[in-house]
Amino acid sequence: MQVRILGAQDIALLENVTPGLFDHALRPDQARAFLMSPLQAMAVATEAGDLVSFASGTVLLHPDKRPGFFVNEVGTRESHRRRGLGRAVTEALFAHVRAIGCAGIWLGTEPDNTAALALYRSLGGDEQRFVGFGWDGAFDLE
Repeated sequence: MQVRILGAQDIALLENVTPGLFDHALRPDQARAFLMSPLQAMAVATEAGDLVSFASGTVLLHPDKRPGFFVNEVGTRESHRRRGLGRAVTEALFAHVRAIGCAGIWLGTEPDNTAALALYRSLGGDEQRFVGFGWDGAFDLE
């Protein structure tokens, strides 16, 4: 098992991922744009050349403070869960964004997502309660 940060040179790895890791089928144009952007980051765990776990997110720029980082998603194949891979890719992602100067890291999850809550609590984050709002299908993106 290898954990690493993906870069623009890794597009073939994303384009050839076995279905079942991401919520939807990969969109090659979006995968390329994601990997080419300096404001996006993804840590992955690979096994036998295929992705088995990932954590991804977005650098948030502000006019009055240092960049922050929002974790978009953390996912692990069902066949590889409960092995510490979600933790490993999330920790790798955190280390990467701290190294590039992000001052704060945050994320949100559903209140009934017990696996995610357990992971994030184990990472020692400051748990906050907040209300989210979405427009134009923000919570139903495909």
